[in-house]
Amino acid sequence: MSQAIRYARYGGPEVLTLDDVPLPDPGPGQVRVAVRAAGVNGIDWKLRRGFVDRGQLSAGPAGVGVEFAGTVDALGAGVGTGTGTAVDLGAGAGGWRVGQAVFGRVLSGAVATHVPADVGNLLAMPAWLSFEQAAALPVAVDTAWRTLRELDVKEGHTLLIHAVAGGVGLVAAQLARARGVRVVGTASPARHDFLRELGVRPVEYGGDGGDGGDGGDGGDGMAGRVRAAAPEGVDAVLDASGRDVLAMSVELAGGPDRVVTIADGRAAEYGVRFSRGTGGPPLAEVFADVLPLLERGALRVPIERTFPLERTADAHRLSEEGHLLGKIVITVP
Repeated sequence: MSQAIRYARYGGPEVLTLDDVPLPDPGPGQVRVAVRAAGVNGIDWKLRRGFVDRGQLSAGPAGVGVEFAGTVDALGAGVGTGTGTAVDLGAGAGGWRVGQAVFGRVLSGAVATHVPADVGNLLAMPAWLSFEQAAALPVAVDTAWRTLRELDVKEGHTLLIHAVAGGVGLVAAQLARARGVRVVGTASPARHDFLRELGVRPVEYGGDGGDGGDGGDGGDGMAGRVRAAAPEGVDAVLDASGRDVLAMSVELAGGPDRVVTIADGRAAEYGVRFSRGTGGPPLAEVFADVLPLLERGALRVPIERTFPLERTADAHRLSEEGHLLGKIVITVP
């Protein structure tokens, strides 16, 4: 048997249950991973609340979580020693093997003791990463890398990031800084000293500093603070907050084509692109660029807090509250 965090109806964290489920079999081109850690992302609780209805409850209880780290537990058909796909994705000359430490992503169900995963969404885990650190990476790194490419920010540009202290925001800020981009970011004052260490110019969120989030309310006060922090002007905006900042962002950037959001479902109303994690580059391409930065400490993804599997509901509550520095991670015995 296996165990998985699931929900049978939409609602708050209280709908999550830890269920005994049959041990999943890996399909063709998949491996089964014994999960050691899983990341928590905003999409997890938005799906659970029914804000993003993918019809996931039509066939019964749905799993949660899209990123994980663990060890290969079983190989599906067409996966094994000498598999070309595995070599291409960094599994090594021998291909994927049982017992190998890996990290990656799935569509859902990562918060479990076992999860089947396509090898195309899997990477061999370097020895210098812990399972908790690796589980925090796939979504934040992939999203940050993708949105920076969509915004086409270059050396000498100024990038404004809303919710810069969250997982995606922190990675995007550090990748941009590594490319010679100036970064201004909205965040709660408690995060400002850390952000300055990364070379980010922090700006307090909200028109009056009191909206309680890490994004902003779009008020003139915050726009004025951004202009003061970036007297050279803003060339592009990444909204990772979803807290009604798009109108202000379009004004600051000079047009909707210079703004991307990953969090505000009203993007079309403002002519802004909503960036989704579909059709992007493979993880191997993204991490070929990012892993060297992580290894030498030029990129940091802090873990705000870890929770054991049976306390996943508490992890979701914290994620919904915001005020995070980096990522929340679920640990699996």
